[in-house]
Amino acid sequence: MSKINKQTRKKHSAKVKFQVVLETLREQQNITEIARTYGIHANMITRWRNQFMEQGYNIFESDKLSADKAQGRKIEELEKIIGKQTVEISLLKKFLGHYRSD
Repeated sequence: MSKINKQTRKKHSAKVKFQVVLETLREQQNITEIARTYGIHANMITRWRNQFMEQGYNIFESDKLSADKAQGRKIEELEKIIGKQTVEISLLKKFLGHYRSD
């Protein structure tokens, strides 16, 4: 039996994808030349460009989402601190009440 070579898909970072798409939009080289330069299939580059053209506006919304997530994490952190302090205060009150009754 012969071995079948399975090709694994390359994972390209968002930065690389964005750079490649920008090069296609600048139109200094055609997609085939860009594909050869980066070693990426031309169909993949076309797919990335189309995705960018359809959903590029999300880039500007991500700043708001990141800020909302950071604020949410800060609120969670503060709520944990408040909860911990509430338990500590309750324990101290019980301890002091027990200590005073003796």
